[in-house]
Amino acid sequence: MLTYALRRILIAIPTLLLISLVIFLLVDLAPGSPASEIPLTVPAAVREKILESLGVNQPVWVRYLLWLKQFFWYEPLHAIDNAFGTDYAAGAQRIISYSSRAPVFQIIGERLPQTLTVIGSAYVVAILIAIPIGIYSAYRQYSWFDQLGTFVSMVGYSVPTFFTGVLLIVVFAVKLQWFPSIYDTQLRVTDWHSFLEQVRQMVLPVAVLALYNSAEISRYTRSSMLENLGQDYVRTARAKGMSERTVVLKHVARNSMIPVVTIIALGMPAVFGGAIITEQVFKINGIGAALIGAIHANDLPVVQTITFITAMLIVMFNLLADILYGLLDPRIRYD
Repeated sequence: MLTYALRRILIAIPTLLLISLVIFLLVDLAPGSPASEIPLTVPAAVREKILESLGVNQPVWVRYLLWLKQFFWYEPLHAIDNAFGTDYAAGAQRIISYSSRAPVFQIIGERLPQTLTVIGSAYVVAILIAIPIGIYSAYRQYSWFDQLGTFVSMVGYSVPTFFTGVLLIVVFAVKLQWFPSIYDTQLRVTDWHSFLEQVRQMVLPVAVLALYNSAEISRYTRSSMLENLGQDYVRTARAKGMSERTVVLKHVARNSMIPVVTIIALGMPAVFGGAIITEQVFKINGIGAALIGAIHANDLPVVQTITFITAMLIVMFNLLADILYGLLDPRIRYD
């Protein structure tokens, strides 16, 4: 497995380089430039100095190589300096936002806690709900529980999150006034009261995202379970006198998790990349909101960096899913 992982990592390096080039060119060649964000009252000489400091007057390939160097070398050095008080990155030019003039990774670091708190909690809740529902729905196929689970899953996956979010806001925030409709990013948990307030403001966005994600995961779990419940090894296990609990949970569920792990792994980058629509509906100042704001402001470094980080996470979690296959199914070998 170690050899397989190393081989996949070596393959991932040129893949990520190609992805980075595509992302850089698509964003860099898009309409709009940082010059449009500079006020017209700024003198021409000052305008040229500003553009020179941003590096936009350099050729495309120079800007691309500089961006790679900043991403993979300067930014890690700055992180090491902040963590250990060293001075390795002294004078190194970081990736700077066109609009805020702040380092892009600093912006991401400020937005990431909100995204992980809300989106991460929603994804964990979705997994904890969806897998048991999928397993039991398959075991009790065509029962009232299976029919209800199928209906809820269809609704949760078919209805867009912006509609679900607005609907929950109208019902539970406006009519019943149980929960706030806007997420307060300035709230800090310092005592029990502030903790309860944090939980209250998380309920609606977490419910929206958990419903959407659990609908997909539960359907894949149910489908995979149904496929394995009819296999010969299940009849053999039952013929040996094993209990239904052991057959379903130890044998069938374990072998059914391979496609489910793939779906969960592919959804993990969204936890770090943010849920753009849901963050807009509930005014969550997370990564998704930062990406939308950067697109509106033609802030190319922010768009490029967030997009590439998402691509890196997709490649990384794909590798993790492949490794987990061997742990879930002993028949899979990486020779």
